[in-house]
Amino acid sequence: MKRFGLSALVIVSFLFYAAHRQTEGSSALGGVASQLPLTTPPAGQNPTPVGRTYKDGTYTGDPADAYYGNVQVKATVAGGKVTEVQFLDYPHDRRTSQMINMMATPLLRSEAIQTQTAQVDIISGATQTSQAFIASLGSALSQAQ
Repeated sequence: MKRFGLSALVIVSFLFYAAHRQTEGSSALGGVASQLPLTTPPAGQNPTPVGRTYKDGTYTGDPADAYYGNVQVKATVAGGKVTEVQFLDYPHDRRTSQMINMMATPLLRSEAIQTQTAQVDIISGATQTSQAFIASLGSALSQAQ
């Protein structure tokens, strides 16, 4: 129980910090993304160049295991560019998963649209969700090539 209390305190503190930083407008990705510690994408994945164009349409990625549940996304391509990424499924049945993914899913979505690729930075604290997002979006975008 002490562990949960400490984890909850850290997450709540982070949320307040992130909200404060976002109101300052100090980040290129909405105020929060640059404040999160990021790591590199998993090895073995081929990045898609930023200038690449895709076939227009809506593409649903394969579900990918994120340990506490699956992540599945749908990508919309218009004018050869990724214009929308929707989460069809993500771990959300546990309170901790809800808090983590409340912060992670908008950042992953935003970065994927900005970079036009599935090769987004992995968000520390949401590593499994990030890796599953990369896999699901990668399968959606491979359909669009």
